[in-house]
Parts: sequence; C-alpha cells; structure tokens
Amino acid sequence: MTKKNWPLYEVFVRGKRGLNHVHVGSLHAADDEMALHNARDVYTRRNEGVSIWVVRADHITASSPGEKDPFFAPAGDKVYRHPTFYAIPEDVPHL
Repeated sequence: MTKKNWPLYEVFVRGKRGLNHVHVGSLHAADDEMALHNARDVYTRRNEGVSIWVVRADHITASSPGEKDPFFAPAGDKVYRHPTFYAIPEDVPHL
C-alpha cells in the first residue's frame, strides 16, 4: 500500500477523566496502530489528552442532518426518556 492509498482516520480525544471524547481532526495512516501513534503525536502534544480513539472514516455510519426530523421523531413522544422531571444538584459535575 502506498502513502497515496492510506485510509483516512477520524481522531477523538478525551481531555480529562470523566469527559466525553471529542472529534479533533483527521489523518491518513497505513494501519490502526500507526493512526493511533500519529494521532498522539499530532493532537496531544501538550499533554491535554488522557485517551485517544482512532476510527477509519469508511467504518463510520452516520445520519444526515437532513434526516433529523424523520430519524429522531419517534423518540419525541417519549418524554420519560428526557431528564426533565428532577433537579440536578449543582455539585454533580458533567451531567
């Protein structure tokens, strides 16, 4: 495989323990291990990460923003799934 054919990877970094992984960018790599090492070198140079995920872009399946209403509409009538019935204490972080 030449560098021209290297697959595209999406990179997600978790900045602190307990926080979600956030998409930080993309890179090309020959394999998963190389993608992980390159992501560490490129996206966590200042020790801002505690965890990295790399995912081949062609393995991601996502909904389209144009599908928002029909795709998510079935959950709209299930109000019990939304945390609106209780107060969240202020001393609970990241909820």
